[in-house]
This record gives sequence, C-alpha cells and structure tokens, in this order.
Amino acid sequence: MSAIGFIGTGHIAAPMARFLARKGHRVVVTKRNAAVSEALKAEIGAEITDAQGVLDCCETVFLCLRPHVADTVLGALTFSEEHKLVSVMAGVARDRLNGLCAPARQIVQTIPLGFLEQGGCPLAAFGDIDMLARLFEPENPIVAVADEAALNAHFAVCAMVPGLLDLMAGTAAWLETRTGDAAGATLFTTQMMAGFLAAMDKAPGALARERDALSTEGTLSLTMVETLRGLGADRAMIAGLDAVNRRLEPDP
Repeated sequence: MSAIGFIGTGHIAAPMARFLARKGHRVVVTKRNAAVSEALKAEIGAEITDAQGVLDCCETVFLCLRPHVADTVLGALTFSEEHKLVSVMAGVARDRLNGLCAPARQIVQTIPLGFLEQGGCPLAAFGDIDMLARLFEPENPIVAVADEAALNAHFAVCAMVPGLLDLMAGTAAWLETRTGDAAGATLFTTQMMAGFLAAMDKAPGALARERDALSTEGTLSLTMVETLRGLGADRAMIAGLDAVNRRLEPDP
C-alpha cells in the first residue's frame, strides 16, 4: 500500500489516519498537534515529520489545517504535479488551494466526521472523486457534488450535528431530573435516536414521511412537533444553516 500523509494532525485527521492504517497504508503525519501525532505513532505506527517531509515522502496528502493558518503553512511548502491532495479545510476555496498548492492540481475537497473510522460516514466531495473513493469506499459512501457552493451547503449541514447534540443533551438532562439516573437518561436518549435513524429508509423524502407517520392526530409526537414549530425551532435551524453557509462564501 502507498504512503499517505497528513499536514495538520487533530481531531479530524486522527480517525482518517486510523482508518487508512487498518487498510494497510503507511501513515505519515506532521507534529501538529503533538499529542495527537504521538498517540498515532504509538497506536498505528504513524511516522512523524514536518510538513515538507510529509510532501517529500507521500504522493497522497490530506490537508487538515485550521483555515486561518492555511496560507502561512501551505505557502511555505514545495508541491509537485504528482501530489494528490485531499482538503478537509472548510472555508478554504478551490481557487485559494490552487494558488497555495501549485503546481499540484489533483485536488478533492470533502467533509469527514469522526465516525468515518467505524464506517457509514457519507463524504460529500468536490473534485477528484475517484481518488477519495479508492481510499474510503465501500465503508464510507462518497456523495459527489457539482460545485463548491453545493459542498459548502453540505459543510453547513455537518455543523448542524453539534446543534442537534445540544438539543439531545438538554433532553437527556430533562430525563435525568425525572429519573435520577444520568447514565440511563443518556443511554436511552442516544440509543433511541441512533437505532431509529439506523433502521430508517434513506430514500428522498423519508425524513418527512417518518415524521408524519409518527405525528398523527392526537399523538404525543404531534404535540412535540407542534410545540417546537410554535417556538420557532424549525426556523432557528434554517437560520443557523444560512449563517454557517454565509461564513463559507468566498470574499468578494
């Protein structure tokens, strides 16, 4: 298997590195973040070097930097035409990547979440889709998008996850106050949602159909849906998605 490098080694890079190591790839990571890179060295035998060292020994390289340091770090490096780059840096546009990583042109942008390591993580992607598919499918399906605007919309939906977790944390806390069982409240809340979503049909319109099947006239579920809508929860979610999407739009 090939050597695969990571420039930037944090909570996004680590699950991908572990996944690819299990596939038999040699993994090379940068020192940032030192705690994560040392843990990967101990766990999967990852090699640690500097950013240029990663480029010098790896053809396929993941760019996992925080967007505000991308220019500083990448601008100081020497890329080649042979490099295949995977950017997971939300808000770093393709034109900016092309300038920073020239003469490399084989680039794909994607949106990984931590559970990719266990499989089942959909990867919205723009660019060299085949490169990404060779690395992560069939365990993690690739969702090809037409352009960066569509990719950014998927980034916004990923940002919805902690918002929903916040609501679920509040739900579990509410249940705990009525049962006195913190562990049971968390287990019940998380497993109920995880099990329901895992068993649910994934065809277009399925979310609305499942909602309507549960929320028929006179049900407790309808009381919940109507209360949330009455308080504007649905509008707040859309407003949050719009706000995140605006942050991802390139500067004029």
